Amino acid sequence: MTALHPALKNGFTEKFGVQYPIVQTGMGYVSYPKLVAATAEAGGLGILASATMTYDELVNAIATVKKATDKPFAVNLRADAPDAADRIELMGREGIKVASFAQAPKKDLIKRAHDLGMLVVPSIGAKRHAQKVAEWGVDGVIVQGGEGGGHTGSIPTTLLLPQVTDVLKGTDVTVIAAGGFFDGRGLVAALAYGADAIAMGTRFLLTSDSPVAVAVKEVYLKTDVNGTVVSKEVDGVPHRVLATDFVKKLEQRSVVARYPRAIANGLRFQKLSGIPVKDMVREGLAMKKSQGLSWPQVLMAANTPMLLKAAMVDGRPDLGVMASGQVVGVIEDLPSCRELIDRITAQASEILRELEG
Repeated sequence: MTALHPALKNGFTEKFGVQYPIVQTGMGYVSYPKLVAATAEAGGLGILASATMTYDELVNAIATVKKATDKPFAVNLRADAPDAADRIELMGREGIKVASFAQAPKKDLIKRAHDLGMLVVPSIGAKRHAQKVAEWGVDGVIVQGGEGGGHTGSIPTTLLLPQVTDVLKGTDVTVIAAGGFFDGRGLVAALAYGADAIAMGTRFLLTSDSPVAVAVKEVYLKTDVNGTVVSKEVDGVPHRVLATDFVKKLEQRSVVARYPRAIANGLRFQKLSGIPVKDMVREGLAMKKSQGLSWPQVLMAANTPMLLKAAMVDGRPDLGVMASGQVVGVIEDLPSCRELIDRITAQASEILRELEG
């Protein structure tokens, strides 16, 4: 077994209390207890995705992870969720170490998380966002380049990451690189750019510990690097997904047909989740304000939970969308989280020693 290179024990591993500088991102309907616990047990930082959970489901999910591991893990939530403050209080009571946010949380939410002993780590997609959240006192940022899956920007990781590391140089903000990472070479490259760790979504989705149905994983494994598309037809904002026939049909829909379907999907999600309609309306208003969305975009956002659930939970890729990074085209296997993390750290250690001469 390859000895771990000292560079892989760094500020990230010390601050977050994990063995390796590797993060499993919070993917809706994917980053659930089994995957999070497996990542934690393998030495990485697993992030539990709560945006697709009710409050009570989150209570149960945290308890399930804690039964499976005593290692630190994070919980991801939407900063504009109506019950975001309640979720932060729950996380504090449960001793969660890290609060991860899909968007920048407000200053009062950051302060409360800090008061409860948590580290705060939002995801960002622009240099200016890094500057803003650093001023607000966050502890780290996940910097996702355009190659990444799900909601994403247009700037590739190789250009965005050095911009962010430069602007955050000299601060205490930990930089976690995301978008296009899948092996030890990428980890070394991220460290060279000045990042402290890497975060991976699609690579962890395609593990044996992922709860996604085997049939859906097979669709991913058959996809090449040109097999994703950034579409606004899923929820009104840029969303990188697999370019399936279903997504192509979404792209071809008329405006007249688009919004009634989104409303219908929103009502289906409301029935499934039990969230009161007034709370969904309140959440829509919060999204409109925090993300600068138009009302048509807010209506389209009602699509997302049900379209993701159709593929990721129900195992019907023909009826749903599959968020994916472009990295899907270079992934060929389904290792366990432990096998994956061991492989990445061993390869990174070998490369670092070769570079030392």
